[in-house]
Amino acid sequence: MSDWGIALIAAGSAVAGSVVTGWYARSAGIRQATAARHAGDRQADALLESVRMTLTAESGHRELALRRQTYAEFLGAAESRILTERNGRGQTDDDALLQRALGGVLLEGPPQAAEAAQHLVDSLRRHDRPDELKRAKLAFVAVARECCGPR
Repeated sequence: MSDWGIALIAAGSAVAGSVVTGWYARSAGIRQATAARHAGDRQADALLESVRMTLTAESGHRELALRRQTYAEFLGAAESRILTERNGRGQTDDDALLQRALGGVLLEGPPQAAEAAQHLVDSLRRHDRPDELKRAKLAFVAVARECCGPR
């Protein structure tokens, strides 16, 4: 075989080897790119789930804080009205504040808190004895604590 034949065979082998190696390298690159894309998708999904959980937790905390504030306002208005019952002196807007605070509790709920608040207001309107007012107030406080406690 002549030198030209050997050179052509060597060149053909080199080209064929390059094509085969390139093909396998291309296939491996595609597999790596696909795996990287899937890994990125999983990371993005995990991040979105983390954000979703954070927002849900924050929403729950805001809801709980609003409920506590509503209950505290009602309790303050009821306490003011109880003092008025005891000493006969009070602010002219005590009843309006109590009614507004009761409305907040009725809207905020849950039903057992609304019932306890309504019972306390009814006891005040009936001018119940101080010990009955105290029991109604303590019943509301117990329900409010249960509603605002850890879940």
